[in-house]
Amino acid sequence: MEKIPVTRQNSDEIDKFLDGAASFADMMFGFLDGSNESEENFLDLDEDAKDDEDLSQVEQNKIFWEAQEQLLQATLYRTTSLESRIRQATKEALRELDVMGVQCACRRPVAGGCRNCLQRELSIRLQNVGFNCYICRSKWRSSPEIPSGEHTYLEVLDKSNPKKGEVRVVIELNFRAEFEMARANEDYNKLIARLPELLVGKAERLEALIKILCAAAKKCMKEKNMHLAPWRKHKYMQAKWLGTFERTTPAPLRVGYSDRPQKPKSSMLTFDLLENLPALHCTAVEVVW
Repeated sequence: MEKIPVTRQNSDEIDKFLDGAASFADMMFGFLDGSNESEENFLDLDEDAKDDEDLSQVEQNKIFWEAQEQLLQATLYRTTSLESRIRQATKEALRELDVMGVQCACRRPVAGGCRNCLQRELSIRLQNVGFNCYICRSKWRSSPEIPSGEHTYLEVLDKSNPKKGEVRVVIELNFRAEFEMARANEDYNKLIARLPELLVGKAERLEALIKILCAAAKKCMKEKNMHLAPWRKHKYMQAKWLGTFERTTPAPLRVGYSDRPQKPKSSMLTFDLLENLPALHCTAVEVVW
């Protein structure tokens, strides 16, 4: 390689180049440093906006749950004299059944009685004290929104006031349990805790309660970023108590009676013998030994 001597002129040119490079580096560093600062400021603004949005959402959630609680209390405590009489009679009958016990007469008896037999006995006792109490069985088909299902409950029909017409009062023995959810948040559980286990209410009151509770369930699942189960939806809950149903009037059970249909008993020796042989006469024959 050929050596090139460094002269003063060459040295000055190199210094100018280095000075220029240094100035360019300083300029670029300043630009990058400024951009980082701008980016940090942008991130700070974004975080502040997010915090404000979260705070606003928290306030909205708080307002929603407070409103639902007030609506629930107002709907539950606004009761009529008819509902109060039926509720009192139902509680007294349940206390009697709790002391006496319920004998299960189903095909597969359950120790301590089952829900169906409890409803039967309760309906009979309410009939005995003057209420037109029936066992209702609702049943609905599946749809794109909800699955099929069925449910049984009690109802009292009151026709004492001709002006009001027929008043329907629903009796649900496990009302609170119908709305409990395993993965619910604290606000929903607090709301459900205010529900009575025994609900005695007119159909209009029940409809209002279902609307409040289903809206709360939907909000609860949304806050937890979870899907609302189809059997928790408003339409499904309505079908339980407000959909198509059949009424039955239970009769008191006889001792040892079972609701299982009994098979006809007959002897193979006498089966249809008299009908097939109408001219046949039976006479007593004395046998002497």
